[in-house]
Amino acid sequence: MQTSDPHSRHARLTGDEGFTLVELLVVLSIIALIGTLVGPRILGYIGTAKADTAATQIRNLSNAMELYYLDVGAYPAADRGLNALVAADGANGWSGPYLTAASGLQDPWGQPYLYEATSDGFRVTSLGRDGQPGGTGENADIVSTAN
Repeated sequence: MQTSDPHSRHARLTGDEGFTLVELLVVLSIIALIGTLVGPRILGYIGTAKADTAATQIRNLSNAMELYYLDVGAYPAADRGLNALVAADGANGWSGPYLTAASGLQDPWGQPYLYEATSDGFRVTSLGRDGQPGGTGENADIVSTAN
């Protein structure tokens, strides 16, 4: 037995089901707008976080280098560099390793930290995201010197 009641199950299913194409386009446009506003800010935070991480790692390398100096009485020669912190270099008094892993010798961008022995200490440098000297922002060099 069929009814002519407009509120019957059949009448409800033939009404406005689903979303129209216009409604979907409006929602997608709103999502795209939010993405264009928020996306660059998030990427900027990631870049800043990598630079902050590099600065922290350089401080840790500098502290490890100071421990090396206390044990050996000198900073490593330029040819041994930062590797002297993780592997015995034949220096008298070496009691390392001063770092737990050699992976700590690379900056957050995957480039090795640069070590330079100076007349009054040492210098540890990360060349930033671009791996080239100089630069600004994420490409800026991060340098720690000790004397």
